[in-house]
Formats: sequence, C-alpha cells, structure tokens
Amino acid sequence: MIDEKAQKLLGLLEGLKRVAVAFSGGVDSALLAAAAVRALGSGAVAVTAESPTLSMRERRDAGELAALLDIRHEILVLSELECPEFVKNDGERCYHCKKFRFEKLCAWAKEKGIPRVVEGSNVDDKSDYRPGMRAVAELPGVSSPLLESGFSKAEIRELSRRWGLPTWEKPAAACLASRISYGTPLTRENLARVERAEEIVGAFCPPNVQYRVRDHGPIARIEAEREIIPLLADPERGGELAEALGALGFKWVTLDLEGYRMGSLNDQLKDG
Repeated sequence: MIDEKAQKLLGLLEGLKRVAVAFSGGVDSALLAAAAVRALGSGAVAVTAESPTLSMRERRDAGELAALLDIRHEILVLSELECPEFVKNDGERCYHCKKFRFEKLCAWAKEKGIPRVVEGSNVDDKSDYRPGMRAVAELPGVSSPLLESGFSKAEIRELSRRWGLPTWEKPAAACLASRISYGTPLTRENLARVERAEEIVGAFCPPNVQYRVRDHGPIARIEAEREIIPLLADPERGGELAEALGALGFKWVTLDLEGYRMGSLNDQLKDG
C-alpha cells in the first residue's frame, strides 16, 4: 500500500515539471522534498519561510536537511506580524497565517518562473481543526501531493524510514504561535519567550519526545509525553524548571498531567 502511494506521489510530482516545496524541515515537508528530488531533480527547490513564528532550531534543521537531500534551498524572509488578522490570534489564526505565507510564496515562485508550490498536508490533518487547509485550498497555485496520494502521518514516517530520512522519528512540529493562548495578541516578544521556554524544557527531556510549553499569559503549562512526566516532576528538576521559566516572566509554571496533546489549545474554541 505504501509503495503504491509512493509511486502515485512521484507521478504527481513528475507531472508538475517544476515545483517550490514549502519546506519547514519537519516530517511531512522532508518527505515531500525528498520525493520532489527523486521525481524532478533540479526542477525542485525547497523554500523555507523565515519568520518570527519559526524557531531558530527549526530554521537550522531545515538548512541541514536540505543539504542532506541535495535540494536547492531558498530562504523567504517574511513576518506574519504584518497581518493584523493573524496578530489578533483568534480561532482563524491559522487561516490568516497560511493565506499570508502562501500568497508570499506563490508570488516568489511566479517571479522565479516556477509554476507550482507544493505543501505537506496529509489525510490525518483533515480530522483535526486545521483552518489553514482552507487557505491552501483557496490558492490555485498550491498543491498538496501527500494528501492527494492518501498518505497518513504514520505512512509518511514509514516511507521516510525506508528512504533513510532522519526525520522519520522526529517529533511533530508546529509554529510558535500555536503555543500561545487564543485571544492573546501575538508579538515578537511573546513568540520569542515561548521559543526560549521550549529550549529550556527541551534540555530536560530525552531526544525525540513530544513536548510543548503553552503560554497562558502568567502561566506556563508544560505538556510532555506521559512517560517523561515523572522526570520533569522530580523535585530538583521541577525546581530548576520553575526558576528558569520564572526568569522569562511566567508567574506560575505547571505540568499538565494529561500529557502532550496535539492542538490542545483548540479546546478553548470548543469551550467558547
């Protein structure tokens, strides 16, 4: 089944002739970029949007991965903070973010003579609250080959493993804005704070585990895989974490006993 989907993916990309891959360096875009290189060779270019919502670690990982894949890598500097609807940080934030980003990326691709932008949505994204997918669907110059080929997240990881991509076991990533409670206006300062908070928490965690720091204003709510909650709750480590995050301006530092949950802040929208 995965082999059939891989062939369909390569066929779709071959038919596009030249593509710009929206490339964050995460699990999905890594496989998509690898497939684009296989299908199109030099006809594929990876484009990373460098903005306040992308952590420096993710930016570095994207560059290293592009070099490993031997794909041309371009950096498109932009700032979603120029978009007032995004800054408002309401339930449509992801829609406004994707629309802003992909309009910029499509304009860049057109200027370079590249007819199509491809991005890494998959079938699992359809079962989650993803208003950003609506923005992608509204833009005629953007395709989602992994979605069109029927790939689930698990299948993306499995094909990545077979193709020898280091991202096959990489934890899922999301933009920094997804850590900040809905209704809190987004700024460079609070995006940078949550990035630094996650760097601190990550230093206490084993490699390749999921964790997030959810920013609720004065409260830092740490989500992590349940297996490592006892590690973070250790009195000595917990005290060090509280002190370090307190230095960033958080008044209370909490550990969510439910563990890591993808898109947990979307619960605010259901409650509202």
